[in-house]
Amino acid sequence: MTQFGAPGNGPSRRDFLKATGAGGLAAAAGCSAPSGRDQTATRSQTTDQQAMQDNDLPYTSPPEVVDVDEQGGQVTLSSLPARHAVHPTESLGGPIEFPQVWAFKADDGDPSVPGPILRTTEGEDIEVTLDNTEGQRPHTLHFHGTRKTWENDGVPTTTGITVAPGETHTYEIPANVPGTHVYHCHYQTQRHIDMGMYGIFRVDPEGYEPADREHFLTFKDWDSRLPRQMGGEDASYNPRQRQPDVFTVNGKSAPRTLHPEDGSPIIVSQGDTVRLHLVNGGYMSHPMHVHNHRFELVEKDGGTIPEAARHREDITNIAPAERHTIEFQADADPGVYLMHCHKVNHVMNGRTYPGGMLTGLVYEDVMDSDIFAQLMDYAGYEG
Repeated sequence: MTQFGAPGNGPSRRDFLKATGAGGLAAAAGCSAPSGRDQTATRSQTTDQQAMQDNDLPYTSPPEVVDVDEQGGQVTLSSLPARHAVHPTESLGGPIEFPQVWAFKADDGDPSVPGPILRTTEGEDIEVTLDNTEGQRPHTLHFHGTRKTWENDGVPTTTGITVAPGETHTYEIPANVPGTHVYHCHYQTQRHIDMGMYGIFRVDPEGYEPADREHFLTFKDWDSRLPRQMGGEDASYNPRQRQPDVFTVNGKSAPRTLHPEDGSPIIVSQGDTVRLHLVNGGYMSHPMHVHNHRFELVEKDGGTIPEAARHREDITNIAPAERHTIEFQADADPGVYLMHCHKVNHVMNGRTYPGGMLTGLVYEDVMDSDIFAQLMDYAGYEG
C-alpha cells in the first residue's frame, strides 16, 4: 500500500484522499502547476529504450524503506547514473534539475537520492552486496554506527578493497549499535557523496516500539556545478571552492518537499506521538527548526539521551554526518507548520524565498482547506 509523506509510517493514499476531500483538492488549487510527480514516477520506471530517448538516464524516485530482516538479512545495493528532479515545476524559483547524480538502488527497486533506507534490528547482522557490474567507476560502502571487522570498513586506502567496475563485493555489517546511522561511498569521498552516494542505516533496538508517526529526513547542501559538470554541461567545479546553491530535504527543494508522493511532508493526526530521524548528508551544519512544537532530542548518533539530560527545545543543530532523533506530541492548533533550516539563506531557490531546505508538519484536520490546496498547487500535486 502506497504511503504518503516522508519515508516512514505515513497515511495511505486512501487516507490522504479522504482527508483532502478527494477530487476537491485539485479543484480548489486550480491545477495551475504541471504534475512533475507524474513525469518523475513514469520516467523512473521506463524501459531502457525510453530512457535512452531521455538523455540516456532514468529519473530518480523517492527513497524507499527496505526492511532487511524481511529479506533474510541480505540486500544488494547498486549505483547508477540518473537524472534528479530537485523541484520540477516553475513555482517558487523552479525548475531545478541535476542532469546527473550517482544514485543507489536496492535490489530491483528504483534509483534514489538519498539512497534506500536500510532498516534492521539489533542483533540481526546483515550482508550488503555492492553490485558494481554495470558501474562506470570504482565505489565502496562505509557504514557509520557499527563495530565491524577491519576489512568491512569500506575505506579503500586502509583496507585495500575497492569494488571496480564490473565487480561485486559483499560487506558483513553487524547490527550491534542500535540507532539511526548513515552509509556512503568512501572512494573519492569528496566527490561521490556530493553526487548522491549516501543513505540511512537504521538499527531498531530489541523491543523497539515505533511512534504513531515515525519518519526519516535527510538534509543536504549541494554545489550544483558538480552534477552539472558530470552531466556534460559547461560548468567548472573545485571541491576546495565549494559554493552550495541548492538545499534539499530527502533530495527535494521546497515547495516540492510538500508533495505527498515525491516529497516529505510530515502528516499527523491530533494527539500523535511523532518521532523524526534527522540525518545531515551534506558538508554544512543545519539548525533545524519546527514551528509551534517543542521537542526533545532522544537519540544522537545511535546513543540514547538519558531522560535527565533531555529538555524541550524547538531547534537542533545537526553537523555533517550527525544523526538526531527528536520526539514530540502533535498537540498544537491543527494547521500547517514549517520545518526548516534556520540559516535562512538555505531556505531559498536561487534568489527566491521560500524554497530549499524546508518541509511541513501537516495536520490531517486542515488537509481539506483552501490553503493546503494552494500549497499542493505550488508543489505540483494534482490529486
